[in-house]
Amino acid sequence: MTKGLFDLSGRVAAVVGGGSGIGEAVAHGLKDAGAAVAVLDINGDAAARVASAVGAAATSVDIRDRHAVAAAFDAIVAAQGALDIVVCTPSINVRKPVLQYADDEFDRVVAVNLKGSFNVLQAAGRIMTARKRGSIIIFSSIRSQVVEPGQSVYAMTKAGIVQLVRTGAAEFGPSGVRVNAVAPGVVETPLTAPIKANPDWYGAYAGKSALHRWAHADEMIGPTLFLASEAASYVTGSVLFVDGGWTAVDGRFTPPGM
Repeated sequence: MTKGLFDLSGRVAAVVGGGSGIGEAVAHGLKDAGAAVAVLDINGDAAARVASAVGAAATSVDIRDRHAVAAAFDAIVAAQGALDIVVCTPSINVRKPVLQYADDEFDRVVAVNLKGSFNVLQAAGRIMTARKRGSIIIFSSIRSQVVEPGQSVYAMTKAGIVQLVRTGAAEFGPSGVRVNAVAPGVVETPLTAPIKANPDWYGAYAGKSALHRWAHADEMIGPTLFLASEAASYVTGSVLFVDGGWTAVDGRFTPPGM
């Protein structure tokens, strides 16, 4: 029975942002757990590449467009007969001090990270609440809790996702639909490549976690599969921090004798 808790055989999953990074890793993980996986990404070629590798369908979709998101999910239901799991990973960041932020930069980050996540939650929620089952997992970040200079709008959106997930859990729970968030720390992906290229910056981030290293994208698979599976049947409205202890450790100085 315990082994079956994580078995996703017969489930249909959609990974939004599945064309690269964490989304790509999660798509492979869901497939390995037995789910039929649809890969959605704004980059259609990237989605097709990953879909080919996991034996899945690919769709190009811009999550800022609520109608496109709804149509993509409806197409999955039409083709597969169900939509049991939705994972949403996309986000963007413009690192700038508050006093230097431009209107178009603010709008761009909010449109992808917050509006896009809302569109995914809404479209998935309509389908799942009607079917009385499902799991929605949206990626937040440690920046929902802790910040650094230059992270104002990004952190704001990631904190907003936490409240969005909690509200989704409250509204969809009576219909048997669970909504949770995964909050990673620093993860090696194409998005963070510029940081990795700066040894001081890369090392500072590595040193901040209790494990003194960055995460690999495939380390987000297990936490996501947990939330998607029956192992988390009583988990909803939660934020699962996968940050190597970043948010648990206060300060970088180790007192003498420790």
